[in-house]
Amino acid sequence: MSEVKYKRIVLKLSGEALAGDKGYGVEHTVLSAIARQIVEVVNHGVQVAVVVGGGNIWRGISGSEKGMDRATADYMGMLATVINALALQDALENENITVRVQSAIEMKELAEPYIRRRAIRHLEKGRVVIFAAGTGNPYFSTDTTAALRSAEIEASAILMAKKVDGVYDSDPMKNPNAIKYERLSYMELLQQGLGVMDSTASSLCMDNRIPIIVFNLMEEGNILKAAMGENIGTYVGE
Repeated sequence: MSEVKYKRIVLKLSGEALAGDKGYGVEHTVLSAIARQIVEVVNHGVQVAVVVGGGNIWRGISGSEKGMDRATADYMGMLATVINALALQDALENENITVRVQSAIEMKELAEPYIRRRAIRHLEKGRVVIFAAGTGNPYFSTDTTAALRSAEIEASAILMAKKVDGVYDSDPMKNPNAIKYERLSYMELLQQGLGVMDSTASSLCMDNRIPIIVFNLMEEGNILKAAMGENIGTYVGE
């Protein structure tokens, strides 16, 4: 196999991806499959950090739409990401990979606090780092967390793992004639509102020149292919 293109990546996983077909909670078989893919990438010498969402357990925006205080709802969503991070940590450790969970909200019995230099040191030692609890602030998505952490740790790329094989001009699940983009600029992503990530996250990536690769998580081996720079999804960059 060809040489790895991206030496340090941030893998962005949605909470929904961990739920599998159940749509809620964590599906063990899906979690194990994702863990095996991450191990494959680590074994090729790639430094891997992960940001995982919490939508399979709780979505802050949904709570606020039903009358809950938005900040409270968002903090609940951050706690949901910690649950997912611990589940992924366990799955990776079952594959004999050393993992550190770093939380933006201090909970020392469960995770390390997020410290940038410590996270980089873990990555340099070949450990997988899972960033939990978002940015630690309400009103910011886990997409923004992925963009922010990528800039902080100087990641080579963000790998956006989805249930579809790239970015389309409309929902391919609803429109069989949807057109897939092979390549997009940051401005095209922002101006067309294509829903890859929110505008704050997209702007952060653009300002820091962090490429985004959107690909299908469900196909075995795709995380490694994306890290290798293979054309398996949609590339967003300059």
